[in-house]
Amino acid sequence: MADLDSGSSTAHPAAAPQAPRKRRLLRPTLIMLAVVLLIVALIGGVKFAQISKLIAQSKVPLPAAVVTASKAQYQDWQPSVAAVGSIKTVRGVDLTTEVGGIVRSIGFKPGQEVAAGDLLVQLNADSDIAQLRALEATAALAGTVLKRDRAQLTIKAVSQAQVEADEADLKAKLAAADQQRALVAKKSIRAPFAGRIGITAINPGQYLNPGDKIASLQTFDPIYIDFNVPQAQVQQVAIGQSVTVSADGLGQQSFSGRVSSIDTQFDPNTRNVTMEATIDNPKHSLVPGMFARAVVASGGNQRYLTLPQTSVTYNPYGTTVFIASEGDDGHGQKRLSAQQTFIQTGPTRGDQVAVLSGLKEGDLVITSGQMKLKNGSPVQIEERGAPLNDPAPTPQEH
Repeated sequence: MADLDSGSSTAHPAAAPQAPRKRRLLRPTLIMLAVVLLIVALIGGVKFAQISKLIAQSKVPLPAAVVTASKAQYQDWQPSVAAVGSIKTVRGVDLTTEVGGIVRSIGFKPGQEVAAGDLLVQLNADSDIAQLRALEATAALAGTVLKRDRAQLTIKAVSQAQVEADEADLKAKLAAADQQRALVAKKSIRAPFAGRIGITAINPGQYLNPGDKIASLQTFDPIYIDFNVPQAQVQQVAIGQSVTVSADGLGQQSFSGRVSSIDTQFDPNTRNVTMEATIDNPKHSLVPGMFARAVVASGGNQRYLTLPQTSVTYNPYGTTVFIASEGDDGHGQKRLSAQQTFIQTGPTRGDQVAVLSGLKEGDLVITSGQMKLKNGSPVQIEERGAPLNDPAPTPQEH
């Protein structure tokens, strides 16, 4: 027992120093925990301040984007097919000669209006006329011989075969005279139809070979325009429909006519068909070879909502416009904001596009500045510099 007591008494002094050691180990842990908590509190405070600042900034109204706008309105619309083409004469020819000869006289001036049958060029035909006179005399003699032999036949002085030979001889000599008479006529070159004659390069005394060009002869009123129409639009055009033609260099002049012919086949390369219209040209303003624009009126008048073409945005997922509508900006104030909407477009003319669905009359549609907009963007309407909404625009010089 004494040993046990002494043993236990010796154990207590060894255990006593462990308590201060535990306290020494616990103190650094508490300090580190306090430092971590302080760091977390600092980070949280910074983040709270940043979030509070962002929230405060989000309450500031965004600046309005400056755009232009116009109201969608109904307008009368004449469906049409537009094309480009070339002016061509109803009648036109390069004058030439069938026979050769020396030019004796010229009966026209370049640019002169001539009538059908007017003498234009006279070639030297003296020898041909002399030959004609000889052949006419020979034919006259053959006629006299035939008359005499027919009288002789009544008294059986000549045979029937002789009279028949005389008749054949007279016909041959008359034919030779007619042939020579035609040759003489070819030495007088006349206008085959009425029109305006062009510039010539021939002069009196010059020898003309058969086929040499003398000048061009053209008719100007009426005149043709040939133009091409795509296969998809062919059914909109028919013979007799009215056509309006304009050309560069003629100012605001326009010329009216009607479709007179449609080709019987399409071009296999372009899938276009050629059409021809006859145009009134009383002042001869349209000249063969000119480049011109043709607009064919197809069908009756329609009424469409119209917009400037600049207001429409074409995307792979559809056609859209931005409508400027009034609403609350979130701070109790009224502001215009942009709202994107899908539309279906129809035909176009000039600066305009027809809207078939998606809008109503009076909608305020943004016409420029859409690239910087999204749904709900505040906008400010600027009147100056707005795109035109003109069915027949002309270049504007500033």
